[in-house]
Amino acid sequence: MDPLSITASIIAILQATATLVSYVNDVKGAPSDQERLSKEARSLSDLLTNLLYRLHEGKARSEAWYAEVELLGKPDGPLGQYGAALEKLQQKIKGREGLAKIGNVLLWTFIKEDVASILSQIERIKSLIQIALEMDHFQLSLAIHSSNEELKSSISAVQSSIPALQDGIDKIQLRQDRQQNRRVLDWISSTDFPSKLSDIITMRQAGTGQWFLESPEFNNWLSGPEKTLFCPGIPGAGKTIISGTVVDHLHATIHNQSIGVAYIFCNYKVQSVQNTLSLLSAILKQLVQAQPSAAEAANSLYELHSSRGTMATVDEILNTLRITLKSFSTVYIVVDALDECSDEHRTPLRLLEKLRDLQNEGDIRLMVTSRFIPDIQEVFKSAPKLEVRASPQDVTKFVKGQIPRLNKCVQRDNELQGEIEEQIVKAVDGMFLLARLHVDSLLDKTTKSKVRLMLKRLSSGEEALDKAYDDAIKRIDSQPEGCSTLAKRVLTWISYAERPLTIEELRHALAVEPGDTNLDTDNFEDMEDIVSFCAGLVTVDDKSNIIRLIHYTTQEYFLQIRQDWNPTAQQDITTT
Repeated sequence: MDPLSITASIIAILQATATLVSYVNDVKGAPSDQERLSKEARSLSDLLTNLLYRLHEGKARSEAWYAEVELLGKPDGPLGQYGAALEKLQQKIKGREGLAKIGNVLLWTFIKEDVASILSQIERIKSLIQIALEMDHFQLSLAIHSSNEELKSSISAVQSSIPALQDGIDKIQLRQDRQQNRRVLDWISSTDFPSKLSDIITMRQAGTGQWFLESPEFNNWLSGPEKTLFCPGIPGAGKTIISGTVVDHLHATIHNQSIGVAYIFCNYKVQSVQNTLSLLSAILKQLVQAQPSAAEAANSLYELHSSRGTMATVDEILNTLRITLKSFSTVYIVVDALDECSDEHRTPLRLLEKLRDLQNEGDIRLMVTSRFIPDIQEVFKSAPKLEVRASPQDVTKFVKGQIPRLNKCVQRDNELQGEIEEQIVKAVDGMFLLARLHVDSLLDKTTKSKVRLMLKRLSSGEEALDKAYDDAIKRIDSQPEGCSTLAKRVLTWISYAERPLTIEELRHALAVEPGDTNLDTDNFEDMEDIVSFCAGLVTVDDKSNIIRLIHYTTQEYFLQIRQDWNPTAQQDITTT
C-alpha cells in the first residue's frame, strides 16, 4: 500500500485550513469565531502532523491499519469531504468577480454558518485521527463509516446555501452599482431638469398643444429628414409649456432604448450657473441615466477627476458626450428659453455651436425655443421654423379648465362662461400668459355685472401684458393693508433675489421683523396666503418647492416699477 496519496491529502488539508484561518483573522466583528477556529485548526494540524510522522516513519506495520488510514484521504472520505468543503468555501470568498468590493464584514454574514460547519467537521476528523494514532484499525473503520454519513449531510447543507449566498451577493453588488452610478451622475451635474418637467406637466392644461404635435414641421423633425427645429415665440406665448409637452410626448411614444431624450429649461434666475459647461453636462447626465450601459466614458471621466478633486472642462464633457452618443441610434435634445441664458459669456451661441457640432457626428435632433432674438435667429436662418402661439382652441380649453376657480355667479351660468371664453380668446392674441392673467383678474368678481365689466376692460394689443400687470398691482394695492403689505414683501424678495427661493426660505425671511434677534416660528406666513395675496403673479413649483414669479416678463416688469411701487424694498431686505 502506497502512503503517498494520504500524505498528499493531509498536506493539502493543512494548507487549506491555514488559508481559511488567515481569512477569518482578517475579519472584523467576529472575535469569538476567530479564536475558536484558530484553536481547533492548531489542534487538527498537530494531530495531522503526528499522523504524517507515523506514516513516514513506518511505525505502523499493519496492512489493515494502512488501508483504513488511506480511506481517510479518499475523495468520499472524511479528509476528502473536508477538503471539498474548504474549497467550496474559498470559492464563495474569492470566486466571484468584484466580490472584494463588498467588504469582509458584509461577506462574513454569508459564510459564518459555513465556518460553523467546518468547525464541526474538524471535531469529527480529530476523533478519527486520534483513533488512527492509537493503531485501532477496527474502531477506525467504524468511525470513518459513521463520519462519512455525517459529513455528507453537512456538505449537502453547505451546497444548498450557495444559491442564497449568490443571490445576496448579487443584491449587494446591484445596490453598490446603483450607489456608484448616483455618485457619477451627481458629479456630472447637480441640475434637476426632470423635476422642472414634472412641474410643467402638472401646470399644463390637459389636451393643449396638440396643434404643435400634429404639425408637419414637428413631425418632419420627429421622424423625417430635418434634424433641427427652431420655435420662436413672443413673450408669454407658452413656449415652455410646449417644450414640456414635446418631451412628455417623446417619453410616452419612444420605447426603443437606442433612442435618447435630453432636455434643458433655461431660467433667467440662475443665469450665473447655467453656462455652456453646466448645460452640456446636464445633457450628458440625462443620457447616461437613461442608458447605464452607455456610462463607460462618463465613469472614466469621473474616476479621473474624483481622484484629483477637480471638475471636467467643456472639452472633456463634449468628448464624453461624443462617445456616449454612439450608444444611441437617435438622440432628441430640446432646449427651452435659450434667450434666458446669460449673454455675458455668449452662452446661447456657444451652446448652439457645440450642439450643432455634435449633430455632424450622428442623428442628433435639436429643437430650440426662444424669443425673437436677432443673434439666435441668425443661427437658425436656414433651419425649419414653427412659431409658438397660443391657439384659440388651447386658450378655450385653458379657460374652461379655470372656471371652477371663479365665483359661483360664473359657475352657475353657462352663458356667462361662454362670454368669458370668447372675450379672453379674442384679447390674448396668441399669448397664453395673458389668458392666465385675465382669468386671475376675474377671481374677485362676485356678480355677473362685475364679471362682464371686467371682460370689457380686458387689455389686448402690444401693451396688453404691461396693462395686465398694472391691473394685478392695482388688485394687490386694493386689498386690506396687511394683505397688501405681505404681497409687496413677497414680490420684493422674489424679484430681488439672486437665485430662486424655496417657500421655506421665503417664510423665514418674511418672519423677521426689524429689531428681532431671534426667529419667531409663530410669525411664519401661510403658503396659501402668500400665493393668494399676490394676485396670480407668483406660483410654487410642486417638485422643487420653489416659489417664483409666473414668467420672465413678470421679472422684467418689476425691474421697471419696483423702485416706485416699493421705494424702501432694498433697504428692507438688507436689514433683514
